[in-house]
Amino acid sequence: MWKTLAMAGATACALATALPAAADQGITDDEIRFAQVAAFDGPAAALGTGMREGILAAFAEANAAGGVYGRMLALDTWDDGYEPDQSVAQLQTVLDGDGHIALIGPVGTPTTRATQPLATEAGFPMIGAFTGAGFLRDTSLGNVWNLRASYGAETEAWIAHLVDDLGMTDIAILYQDDGFGRVGLDGVTEALARRDMTLVAEGTYLRNTTAVRGALLDIRAAEPQAVVMVGAYRPIAEFVRLSRQLRFEPTFVNISFVGSRALADELGADGEGVIISQVVPFPWDASIPVVESYQSALAAHDAALAPDFVTMEGYLVGRMAIAALEAAGPDLTREAYLDALSSMTSVDIDGLEMQFGPGDNQALDVVFLTRINADGSFSPVPTGGSS
Repeated sequence: MWKTLAMAGATACALATALPAAADQGITDDEIRFAQVAAFDGPAAALGTGMREGILAAFAEANAAGGVYGRMLALDTWDDGYEPDQSVAQLQTVLDGDGHIALIGPVGTPTTRATQPLATEAGFPMIGAFTGAGFLRDTSLGNVWNLRASYGAETEAWIAHLVDDLGMTDIAILYQDDGFGRVGLDGVTEALARRDMTLVAEGTYLRNTTAVRGALLDIRAAEPQAVVMVGAYRPIAEFVRLSRQLRFEPTFVNISFVGSRALADELGADGEGVIISQVVPFPWDASIPVVESYQSALAAHDAALAPDFVTMEGYLVGRMAIAALEAAGPDLTREAYLDALSSMTSVDIDGLEMQFGPGDNQALDVVFLTRINADGSFSPVPTGGSS
């Protein structure tokens, strides 16, 4: 399946200030252009950047092999600062220009909640959003395809480990006070309710801030055994760092959206033992064929980039988008691309099976837990009875 799928070369990427040369919905005889609207500034910047670099690595790999039916793949990016109003304005610019085949790799729940209706109304494909929000799993939308497992699956994995494996009874939550955070809150409360339990404390902070001290003091007063966390890496790092200073040492558990590498880098020595759930294969395990491909593609794209979970996800999103391009055939139109995406059932990416079908627009279901080590590296957390 990876023949015309395998493509690479000089992939164009711009933090767009102007639209590319005129093209019919991003398609010319020798090029296909995708658009990415994501955070490249602010507390979530590492997420938008990581997704971009992973997508570019997949595109470069494909272009080096001759492109998809001879067409090279290109990516243009717009910064929304992780703010919904900016995301809507940037997507409207993309749609007005009509110079891209699809939106790929957007970042965040509040931003995608704002842009999804706009993309759906325009019949504009929305591929591989970096969020596990449930509303994007609604297959009636007709233009949305997800790579990652849902936040509900992640939060269930947290509680299964903390309660079922470790026997904890007192769990608190810190969450971003917006749609993203409340999705995580709902997932945690539902997972606890299935075990006849409730949270012992809740704390919130405002999006795009690191104002977490008040939440920390409220949560610490409840003396929880664990604090589960739904937020971006900078405020989460601030919470953990302040907790260490106050000798508040519960088990800290984070959602994949936090950005594992960014969080570990922000925390330094304070990161040891922090748990993060993951939704893509372990990016350092080259014994997995798709991980070996990813590592090679990332190094060829930019030798300075080290493997991590976010670029791994971007790479897989890029490969998923490429698989649909191949299925659409050489007579490519946006309508043909939408049809190809809608017709996907099983897609094999170097041994990694992506499954779709009626009522299922999500490629992967895997969730596993990792722990930050003393040296800033990551190791899997054994679950199901041992830790």
